[in-house]
Amino acid sequence: MVTDERFLDHRRERSHPECPARLQAVWSGMEAAGVADAIIGREPTPSTDADLLRCHSPAQLEKLEKLHAVGGGQVDIDTYMGAGSWEAARLASGAGLVAATALREAEADVAFCAVRPPGHHATSATSMGFCLVNNLAVTAAALVATGERVAVVDIDAHHGNGTQDIFYDDNRVMFVSIHQWPLYPGTGRIDEIGEGEGKGTTLNLPLPVGSAGDTYRYALDATVIPVIERFDPDWLLVSAGFDGHRLDPLSNLGLTSGDFADMSARIVRLVPPRRCILFLEGGYDLGALSDSVGAALAAVVGVDHRPEPSSGAGPGSDVVDEAARIHGVNR
Repeated sequence: MVTDERFLDHRRERSHPECPARLQAVWSGMEAAGVADAIIGREPTPSTDADLLRCHSPAQLEKLEKLHAVGGGQVDIDTYMGAGSWEAARLASGAGLVAATALREAEADVAFCAVRPPGHHATSATSMGFCLVNNLAVTAAALVATGERVAVVDIDAHHGNGTQDIFYDDNRVMFVSIHQWPLYPGTGRIDEIGEGEGKGTTLNLPLPVGSAGDTYRYALDATVIPVIERFDPDWLLVSAGFDGHRLDPLSNLGLTSGDFADMSARIVRLVPPRRCILFLEGGYDLGALSDSVGAALAAVVGVDHRPEPSSGAGPGSDVVDEAARIHGVNR
């Protein structure tokens, strides 16, 4: 696991859903799951300009640097920088690079980057949606630069528009997003499949309000897993957002912590050991976040820790069937 107390320094004086208490809830959930002995801790190192410029424009980084120089400020209507935010963002976007090195050196079988601010809404030109830079994309771009193929699975309730934007025309990255529709940021339609050389390497599953565990498990089995196996990636990176939980204030899905255990166990098996990195994204009910992270990480290391049972039926199977048709999955 890559994490650091300096991520708590990303804050502003007024209340905000993306607050330092989120990371503390994550740490508490891991303790409650009883998996501390199975976790090897690593400190992040800051990303370099070269790391960030693989994904972000010079103008975007210059804007963030200028805000940092004056002590922070609003990036957009719901995204902010405090005095410690830029250091936290640099560390968060460097965490995956530390994790990749640790996995290559066989220090662990799977890595989890417990970082903030989150990243998956940050596009190549715009910081938005609580995100300053795209943490996962920085790692994906670095891996691609070494000639490796990368699959990304985004299970956050909100579409990972930033990650999609950065790799939309890149056939070396397969981007998969399972998200609520409609919901912020308004992207992630089922017909957004990539363009140019990247056509067919974007898979969106925009699920309706109320979608629950059975729909997600069906989506994995009927569409996500076959598409990723066909792509045959060297690495799997996961935008591990937990705001699809039924109690989350920013979405309207029906997942439980047990569902996150189910999904995590299936997803990490898509690649061999030492080739999967999970990145913390959303999750804004602190109790649900704590329970869900604990359940997910326990499942990853083979421990059955379920504060709640898995949920059952819900809408959305027709969306899965249509996505399978669009992407040529034979069933």
